[in-house]
Amino acid sequence: MSEVSRATPVDLENCDREPIHLLGAVQPFGFLLAVDSVQWTITRLSRNAVEWLGAGPLELIGRPIEDVLSHDAIHLIRGLLQTAVFSNAAARSFAVPLLNDGPGFDVAVHVVEGSIVIECEPCLHEQGVNSGALVRAMISRLQQAAELRTFYRVAAREMRGLTGFDRVMVYRFDHDGSGEVIAESARGGLESYLGLHYPASDIPRQARILYERNWLRIIPDISARPAAVEPGLIDGRPLDLSMSVLRSVSPIHIEYLQNMGVGASMSVSILRDGKLWGLFACHHYAPHNVPFERRTAAELFGQMFSLLMESRERDAESLYEARARKLHNQLVTVMASEATRFDSIVSHLDEIAELLSCDGIGVWTGGHGTLQGMAPTREQFAGLIEHLTRRNLGEVLAAHEIAAEYPPAGEFADRAAGMLVVPLSRPARDFLVFFRKEVARSVNWAGDPSKQVSVGPLGSRLTPRKSFELWCETVRGQSIPWRPVDVRIAESLRVSLLEVILRLSAITEVERKRAQERQELLIAELNHRVRNILGLIRGVISQSRDPSLTVEAFTEVVGGRIQALARAHDQITADNWGPASFRGLVGAEAGAYLGGKATRVRLSGPEVLLEPQGFTTLALVIHELMTNSAKYGALSDSHGHIDIGTHCDGQRNLHITWTEHGGPAVKAPTRRGFGSTVIERSIPYDLKGEATLDYETKGVRATFMIPAIHVRPAPGSVGEPAEEVVSEVQAAALPRDVLIVEDNMIIALDAESALMRAGIESVRVASSVAQAMQAISTRAPEFALLDINLGRETSFVIAEHLAALGIRFVFTTGYGEDIAFPPKLLGVPRVRKPYTGETLLAAMRL
Repeated sequence: MSEVSRATPVDLENCDREPIHLLGAVQPFGFLLAVDSVQWTITRLSRNAVEWLGAGPLELIGRPIEDVLSHDAIHLIRGLLQTAVFSNAAARSFAVPLLNDGPGFDVAVHVVEGSIVIECEPCLHEQGVNSGALVRAMISRLQQAAELRTFYRVAAREMRGLTGFDRVMVYRFDHDGSGEVIAESARGGLESYLGLHYPASDIPRQARILYERNWLRIIPDISARPAAVEPGLIDGRPLDLSMSVLRSVSPIHIEYLQNMGVGASMSVSILRDGKLWGLFACHHYAPHNVPFERRTAAELFGQMFSLLMESRERDAESLYEARARKLHNQLVTVMASEATRFDSIVSHLDEIAELLSCDGIGVWTGGHGTLQGMAPTREQFAGLIEHLTRRNLGEVLAAHEIAAEYPPAGEFADRAAGMLVVPLSRPARDFLVFFRKEVARSVNWAGDPSKQVSVGPLGSRLTPRKSFELWCETVRGQSIPWRPVDVRIAESLRVSLLEVILRLSAITEVERKRAQERQELLIAELNHRVRNILGLIRGVISQSRDPSLTVEAFTEVVGGRIQALARAHDQITADNWGPASFRGLVGAEAGAYLGGKATRVRLSGPEVLLEPQGFTTLALVIHELMTNSAKYGALSDSHGHIDIGTHCDGQRNLHITWTEHGGPAVKAPTRRGFGSTVIERSIPYDLKGEATLDYETKGVRATFMIPAIHVRPAPGSVGEPAEEVVSEVQAAALPRDVLIVEDNMIIALDAESALMRAGIESVRVASSVAQAMQAISTRAPEFALLDINLGRETSFVIAEHLAALGIRFVFTTGYGEDIAFPPKLLGVPRVRKPYTGETLLAAMRL
């Protein structure tokens, strides 16, 4: 931890705020170069670089990197950087000769805050070691483990065999952030840590964030003196080492490891759904460096282990959830054919309790409570319900320690320590509550888990524990924690009870007889719709992901799309899931999203009604068009307006035109996001209709055809004669067929993906002169990207052939400007690596 003032309060938050990614130094088993991404001049350098480069920061900072490293090394680094830019992660290569005729180095490259960070360490090449074969064999042995306990133990053993550490532990985080060693492999003579717990404070919050960003972290020698990165500050800011392989170690963590007697350590992250599930924690009791290639294999094994572990856990959850779903459907079917008030829930409490793993259950309706199994008394339950009513819950609440938020619950913790609360009304005043009994357990901590405040050379701070002797604690007042799958089952039950049972309580006796005949079909349809809605919302969230968006912007985008669906749902359910007005849809969307700008949306043509499926699909399309117009189009200033026209042709198909006027000049987007995809593809895909979106300079123009099966004439409307709508299609500025000639597969795939996302119809890839010539003879492309260096050959012969055919092309290269070009090709544009998709598209438009 960095120095903390004596006047600053010392608590765990101080430790959590320690900037461990800004320590300004690297571990000395390698050196670091930071290069300006535009000028390619050295801006920062670790002080120990002099050991390998023969010169230090004073001599090298400010010099072009071409003056320091060989041309081949720079070419390779540019290729690595291409991969790093597209993947937003560090790219690696092994045994790279940085200097002419010099030794090999293992290199890692990543980009941070406009700087290219190059980390190099001497290559520790092992003759005859095939890391890929090692990992395949490790995974094969891992897959043979039938039980989870054996699965974890085999994983620890395999990781230790790969890395050579004295001890390897599989460390799993608990719900409260503390961790437990659930598997271990150690050399003989070492005390076992299996089953020991470690407090959450042992791994601060910012360290967990870095574990989620970087799969592997190694400290070969905790006693090694770090090498400072110079200059320490540029424009008042240190270098961000979050993704650094060599990042130096917090003094607090060094002291922690020394207290454990550890001389070297390594950790490999275990993730589930992108979140930190646990770690492979590796300890050695003397300095121990693992070759970079083996570390990469260990990282790959950690990723494969994460996927296999997640798959096994999901399989177990799926069985549990499938059983609950079956019971749920049977229960709801029976309840729907009986009484339609809360007394139906009360009479089926036993069956409801079987849906989840619980020890007791209670329901509170109309001011009265009913309890079964291990639960509070009626008076205690009434007090708990009063507390829950004040919270006005809008969703399922899970708590494994009721007394933590409701202290009087300590009186009945032996019978009901945890609860899963399902609100049954809005505002929340009726509840279904599942209870779990107390599970008193003895936790074996690796030493007293509390951190002590002391004053030392680092100032007044929290010090790591000095003792790791067994320290036992008995935990009471808690139940087994509820899992996410429990919450999902409870939420599904809540939806069914609200939508099927409680909603029927207002039906009259005459209507009830007719409703009973329809209930079975209604339940099946409701379950179908709920699954569809949840799947649609999940798809909207997933497809709206954009790394460039802030959390607030992402929330606004997703919220707007879901709200558009909700408004559509309200309109079609207002008349028992019947057809709804297209004019009403436009008016609701304009009023809700645009507010005062809604009057600038003009409608013409006959009124029509849309069936539910067509209405929901079109609602999302209109929302995206409104959003884009308000951000970039006619509604983004005070002058523009939108004309929306409708007419039906002779087959009763509905034609809709959307035309924007008076806004800023329009340019076609260079990439298709989720919004554009919704506009252009949802009507053809979901409704089997047609959609055209034209980015005309004077304003966006869109046309849609909705098949007659989804359209009804509005009462009193007058049909119009059939009329063909002709769309003005703007000529594409980009070629339709592109050939990429690139000998690095990763770079080729990245470029291919970027061009396909930009809307280019055909992208072909070749890795050699022969393959490229064959592709050209088969079908001449409209444009070509040619990597100059193709291993043992160049692409100059391809370029001359393309020039003779009159086909446009550009060169892509990682070399400098001094490479020898044939005189005929000196004027050909060149795109320097690393390039982005935008750079390629700009080159094509020249």
